[in-house]
Amino acid sequence: MSDLVTGDAVVLGLRPARVPSRALAYVLDLVVYLLAYLIVMIGLVFAMAELDDAAQAAVTVASGLLLVVGVPIAVETLTHGRSLGKLACGLRVVRDDGGPIRFRHALVRGSMGVVELLMTFGSVACIASLASERGRRIGDVFAGTLVVRERVPGARVMPVPPPPPWLAGRFAGLDLSGVPDGLWLAIRQYLTRMAQLDPQVGAAMAARLADDLVARTGTPPPAGVPAAAYLMAVVHERQSRDAARAFAGTVPGGTPGAAPVGAPGWASAPASVPVPVPVAAPVTAPAPAVAPGYADPAGPAVPQAPRNRGGFAPPA
Repeated sequence: MSDLVTGDAVVLGLRPARVPSRALAYVLDLVVYLLAYLIVMIGLVFAMAELDDAAQAAVTVASGLLLVVGVPIAVETLTHGRSLGKLACGLRVVRDDGGPIRFRHALVRGSMGVVELLMTFGSVACIASLASERGRRIGDVFAGTLVVRERVPGARVMPVPPPPPWLAGRFAGLDLSGVPDGLWLAIRQYLTRMAQLDPQVGAAMAARLADDLVARTGTPPPAGVPAAAYLMAVVHERQSRDAARAFAGTVPGGTPGAAPVGAPGWASAPASVPVPVPVAAPVTAPAPAVAPGYADPAGPAVPQAPRNRGGFAPPA
């Protein structure tokens, strides 16, 4: 089973799950749901002893629909794609860009699963998964999701590196609604594999991805920020927003750092910016000097000489 590869030849760390493992996970989930349904029905039999036949039939039908549709949707939403069967098989449902799913994704998957898995006894889902290069059934296609293997022998999922402390909170007001999932996936995989790339190739890839991201957000590139650091900060901002929506809490790590003093916007930066970190003493992180170019991400974050004022220019 080969790894997924993006358009920029960056290897995706997670592997798509195939029919056998997905079928086993679904059977385990179905057994758990049926056991829970039997326990609930035993309690309902005693509770509905005094009801007429019509009321008992209505309650029975409603309980069946809740089991078939409501319970799987609720479980995938609350566990972020890890049901009991998927957890036992080392699988997880994620978005196309690798992020956690939300209610709308679980709703589409659960609704389509009634037809794919139950009404056709899994034949439609099996055929669709075998025909799909990434093993997706029809519900995954409509929901924009993918079932991946989290436990891969000999493989390790690399986390996205954190942005420099002096960029914390700088992109809190950035509009990310126009960025497609494909671009997020390419950026994420570049950041997790940037240390393995040739410095010149990595710098050119970072500049190209940063230019694409700037074009999608409609915001000019910040002066003096390396392309790789810009990508890290924006990805961190999106992850913080997703976490805030998923857990209905505050954005973790979203406290903005001290703003530059002396000039508006990104035109200048102080010699040092105090950054709150979880240690006993404060840490001072140097900010780059003013320059419209961007540094090689493999080397020190030193601004390049001005080359292209309209975007991120890789070093020569």
